[in-house]
This record gives sequence, structure tokens and C-alpha cells, in this order.
Amino acid sequence: MFASGFVNLYTNDIEAGLKFYRDLLGFEETFRTPKDGVPEHVELRLDGFAIGLGTVEAAKNVHGVDATPGQPAMVLVIWTDDVDAAFDKLNSAGTPVLQSPHDVANDNRSALLRDPDRNLVELVAKVVAA
Repeated sequence: MFASGFVNLYTNDIEAGLKFYRDLLGFEETFRTPKDGVPEHVELRLDGFAIGLGTVEAAKNVHGVDATPGQPAMVLVIWTDDVDAAFDKLNSAGTPVLQSPHDVANDNRSALLRDPDRNLVELVAKVVAA
């Protein structure tokens, strides 16, 4: 009945979103429409996890939805081998930081940032015993 799914994030600036998710986080672009010019919708994949980026204008035109990016109703969790190195890369690229890397429950290390539309993005890794 159900085959697959992904998270679609609405964006005010799809080019900034692509630079963040594709260029900084390493997601691979798998689909875009339209193919020429500035896209309205792009799908990206990272190790089997898929997201979509859709413009606010497309949400209105296609679905009749007034999308408001960046409300703290969700967080996109990205697992990494090294939270500190991933954080340094994003921080040096000017990504807004909410929480620097810190140890949290369940032997995890976490950092909390915002994408270009102010959506929450959490970097997480297992703490490796020294």
C-alpha cells in the first residue's frame, strides 16, 4: 500500500537551501522541476534518507497552501561520524548556531543549527569512549 516517503521542506530561497543541504551536508540531488532555470522543487538523498525542497510559491500555486518555513515544529536530524568536525564546517560557512556540540543522553553528542529558512537541523553522533 505505502511505498516510501520523504520530508518536504518549504523554502523562501531554494538556491540557499541547495547550497546548505547539497553542498555543505552532502545530499545528492535526484530530481528537480523545472529542469531549466531556478527550480520550484528539488529532491535530495543522503544514504537512503530523502528530503524535498519546495518553494513557498510552489506550495501556494500547486497545493493552495500558505507555507511558513522555519517554524520550530520539527527538527531534521543528521547523523554524522564527528559532530564537532561537521559543526565546524557548517559554522565556518555561516550557518546560524543554536547550540554548539555537547554531550546529551544515550551516549550521543549533538549540535543544533538552522538551515537558510531557519528550520532546525540537529547533528548527532555516538560518543566514542576514549
